[in-house]
Amino acid sequence: MSVRILLWHRVDGDGAAVRDAYHRVSRALAGTPGLLGNQLLRSAVDPACFVVMSEWTSLTAFQDWEGGATHRGTTAPLRPYQDPRRQPPYEILETVAAYPS
Repeated sequence: MSVRILLWHRVDGDGAAVRDAYHRVSRALAGTPGLLGNQLLRSAVDPACFVVMSEWTSLTAFQDWEGGATHRGTTAPLRPYQDPRRQPPYEILETVAAYPS
């Protein structure tokens, strides 16, 4: 089953810095084996809160990428915006059941 990774970010203002960093990282990740896609989400309740949600074919695919040599360099533009109030600033969620929409 697929895996979704949620990574929380926090920034004041209109969020342009997070959006720009997200686009740079996403372009760099294009074609990454196992990565099905990602989205940048913003809280409708707390506009300073952003979440990057990525979907992977499996936990193994994500772990292989995360343990690889390019992971930290590729995601560096978003790292300054990680939410320091959340420890860790990420969540790894495995799909256990799903219905088509």
